[in-house]
Amino acid sequence: QVQLEESGGGSVQAVGSLRVSCAASRNTIGRHCMAWFRRVPGKEREVVAWLDRHGDTYYVASVKGRFTISRDLANDTLYLQMNTLKAEDTAIYYCAAGSRFDRYCRRGFVLEGDFGVWGQGTQITVSS
Repeated sequence: QVQLEESGGGSVQAVGSLRVSCAASRNTIGRHCMAWFRRVPGKEREVVAWLDRHGDTYYVASVKGRFTISRDLANDTLYLQMNTLKAEDTAIYYCAAGSRFDRYCRRGFVLEGDFGVWGQGTQITVSS
């Protein structure tokens, strides 16, 4: 059973930086489409960034240029480096593992339903 565990959440002032980590198990990071999602209370969970098995990265427009998704295959860990944070980035951030098939990860978008394993989430609070 694949497990994901996020860490590194917290509070930061606007324009600050944070990095969240997602520790996986069973050599998950290099074999699956991996993503970071976030959810603001009262809203649906939305994708922030994702990374395919080959290491190619994808971002939604609202975070492109500010966030960086990366991975450490040796430690089976996924990261999200968040710079120039804004108050609207405040949310619970989740990492997720999806399909092992490239067509679900490399088509230009991903859906929440493409991901079957989720971490418990970590809170990021950005104060203005």
